[in-house]
This record gives sequence, C-alpha cells and structure tokens, in this order.
Amino acid sequence: MYNCDKISTDLDKRMWQIMVKDNEIKATVSPFAIRNGEIKVFDGKDGFVSMNQIVHKINIGHITDIHFSILELVNEFEFITSRQLLQLLEYKNIEISSQDKLNTKLEQLVKARILTRYYFDSKDGKGIYRIYCLEKMGKYLLESRGIECKWQPSDNTKTVPIIKKRLSGNQLIIAYLTKVKAFDSYAVKVSLRAKQANKGFKATGGRITLRKASKTIDFLFEVIRRENDWETRLIEKMKLFNDFYENFAPGDSGFQTLPQLVLVCEDDAHMAEAFKQIVINKLEIPKINLYFTTDLKQNAETLEKTFVEFKLDEKTQKYKINNAEIKLLG
Repeated sequence: MYNCDKISTDLDKRMWQIMVKDNEIKATVSPFAIRNGEIKVFDGKDGFVSMNQIVHKINIGHITDIHFSILELVNEFEFITSRQLLQLLEYKNIEISSQDKLNTKLEQLVKARILTRYYFDSKDGKGIYRIYCLEKMGKYLLESRGIECKWQPSDNTKTVPIIKKRLSGNQLIIAYLTKVKAFDSYAVKVSLRAKQANKGFKATGGRITLRKASKTIDFLFEVIRRENDWETRLIEKMKLFNDFYENFAPGDSGFQTLPQLVLVCEDDAHMAEAFKQIVINKLEIPKINLYFTTDLKQNAETLEKTFVEFKLDEKTQKYKINNAEIKLLG
C-alpha cells in the first residue's frame, strides 16, 4: 500500500530541489495555462479534527505565528502555490528558512484540516504544483484573531479556469512587488462597476499601483485563459470594461484617474487571438492604451519590456504588434 503522505512530501521536496529564480525558468508553456480535459483533484485530508485538538497544538507550540502568517496569505489570495507563499513570506521578511521548511508547515496545516490542498490532472499527467486554500478551521482561527475572512465552503468548488486565473494574478503581483522599484501597493480583489449596465464585476488579476516622485499610475489586470467558450467570456467582460471607462468619474471604484488596463494571456498567440476578438466586436477602449502581456513575461529580470500593444499600420492598414517599453516598470 502506498503512503500518500510520504508521496506528497517527496513531491514537494523535489519541487524545492528544482526551484530556480524567475529569470532562470526555461518553460515555454505557462504552468497556469489551461490543458485539455484538466480536472482539479482533492489532495487534502478527510476525517474530523476538533477545535480543542487545534487549540492544544497551539498551546504546545506546534502551531505558531508563522502558521498564522501563512493562513493570512492564503486568506488574502484565496488560492496559492507553495512557491508563491515562500516568495510572499520572504518579501514580508517573515523568517521561514527554506521551501522545505515551508512545505513541512503546510503539511501540518493540511493534516489539521486548517488548510486543504488540490492538484490539477489531465491526460498529459499531473500538474507540477499543488494549490492551497482555506478549510473551515482556518476561517475560525483567523476570525479568533480579529482577521476578516470571507471564505465559505463553496469557494473550494471553484473551477480550474477560475483558480488558474488567480494563480496567474498571484504571479504577476509577486513579480511587481519584488522587481519594480516604483511599486507602491497591490489589491488582489478589485471591484468595479459598469454604470450603464448597472452591474458590478472584478478584474481577475487584481490591481497594482506604482508611484515615483509625484507620479502615480494604477494598473488593472484581467487574466484570460483558453477555457471553454473563452471568446464569448472575453467579449462580455470587455463590454463591462468599456462601460466602466466610458462613464468613469474621479473616485469611481477608488480611482482618482483612469487606471491602465492590461490583458494577461497564456502566450503570444493568445494575445493576438484576444486582440482579434476585441477588434471584430468593436470593443477597443478609446480613452486608454490597451496593453497585453503573458504569464511567462513576468519571469523576466526586469518588467520594463513585458507589455505589448497592437498598432494599426497606416500604410498597410494591418495591425502590428509592438513592444511597449514602460520605464516606470524598471
């Protein structure tokens, strides 16, 4: 009989051993791209754990402030990988020593049913990473410390595309806060309102604010995945963005000036496919430059040249892809 706990731990250790810096990653396909027939597989723990048992673990020092720091990040990002957690903990100067030690703490939280865990599987094989999210006991522990937690059990039933959009957004936020000198702040979940449609919606990749001297700029990121019927979903979302920008007034959704919109695609071909849908359906946004980027572009050592835009060539009347160098991203 296989020891599932040992298999899971061994996989996490191997992931740590092969983990490299962003700019050393040689991947040609984003780990957050959609794969055909992909499903989400439960990799947590079944069974009952009482609050008394967890309180006992806290009292004897088996669950410490570092575990609570991990919980707060999982609560903030909703779905997250162990690599992303390590990067965020290091950014916040929370001492964790290594990915191996973080994986041990994550295993403790999963066994106590404070967190749970999933992985993706398809005909091409298992995904190379696991995704962590809250369990009911994690919500109770956070609320016991006065930390707002909107998690509910149905959150863990979210689909593969929704989770992969969040993971892509996580990677992007981490890239900006670790690589961009002008980085000021971020928001994982950004609520917007389309006034004419009288409908609220969210930018799936979050918000990044950059600040240098007296200059401030907000970026909204919308993550697009090649899910079923993704073109229709993109068209509907762009209609909402058009409504938001067309009817924008200072103060709307917390923005004093128009935020810049960036579409985050799976790869270069996907950027062209997405732009084609926008042009065919006449959904360009006149008030802003619409930028595109991809997951793998965030692995660059500097983000100055990670945006592209499509420009109409006046002579040929065809669109050309141009690199948009944004100095503020250096």
